[in-house]
Amino acid sequence: MKTAVSTAVYAAGAICWRIIDGKVHVLVIHRTVHGDVTIPKGKVDPGESLPQTAVREIAEETGLQVALGVPLGVSRYPLPSGREKIVHYWAAEVSERALQRSTFKPNGEVAAIEWVTVKRARGYLSYGPDVELLDAFAKLLDQGITSTFALAVVRHGKAVSRSSWNGEDAARPLTERGVEQSAGLVDTLGAWAPKRIVTSPAVRCVTTVTPLAAATGIEIKRDSGISQDAWESGDDEVRRVVGKRVRAGKSAVICSHGPVLPEIMREIALATGTPLGSYVTDAAGLEAGAFSVVHLSSESPGSGIIAIETHAPRA
Repeated sequence: MKTAVSTAVYAAGAICWRIIDGKVHVLVIHRTVHGDVTIPKGKVDPGESLPQTAVREIAEETGLQVALGVPLGVSRYPLPSGREKIVHYWAAEVSERALQRSTFKPNGEVAAIEWVTVKRARGYLSYGPDVELLDAFAKLLDQGITSTFALAVVRHGKAVSRSSWNGEDAARPLTERGVEQSAGLVDTLGAWAPKRIVTSPAVRCVTTVTPLAAATGIEIKRDSGISQDAWESGDDEVRRVVGKRVRAGKSAVICSHGPVLPEIMREIALATGTPLGSYVTDAAGLEAGAFSVVHLSSESPGSGIIAIETHAPRA
């Protein structure tokens, strides 16, 4: 007799942090029903991505609107039902504006929220996996890493093939699936609260980021320096485009073409003093509609890439 394999339960959350009196404090929640102290997190709703879940759950449990920072890892543990729970975590710096706009009120799920030092949190949290996550965050602090920004490098959505298109290559449109992929990027990329959207002027790239621009109100910056036409002719200006984004120190979306992505990732590594390796090249090997998020230090971006995470297309 065969035993059915249990389906895992996925969830996401974040260590929310801020500076109080010169020290890093993290946010813990006191749960009403369980009577425990833990880190904000919750289960994925149908149709959600993990980054989207993390931002939503933090807002629901703490009343705080946050942008995700560096990924901190994944915890796995068994549930009483026998299913495995898999929780993905990020760091999330809480701005003064978010604190001022907090909507938290004690409720049936969360009785209170509290800001505590990392040292106090270690002895305060009720569960081992939460402490392990806190230790991962503490390692970043030991390295002098606090505030970060993200460069999301996106490959445009699925486009009509060259063989079936009679016009100029730059005018090739997205397929129906590509349009769906573009719509699916909005909530996931929004989890990092980008401030700029830079794209190749090709129709398939501009169309890919148009839903995100419409949702955020960010103006699309078309730059031929990262177009496939410029890359194929040897006239690209990837270094200029990437350098500007690294110097700006603000989270941004960069949308381009499959053949150009390795050069974009390479230039991010060079601009930040990061040794080139497979983790950089692998992050450029994206299928249509996918993206990689490169995390850099706001204070010293030249100290190297902190982390890279890659996300598959939603459609």
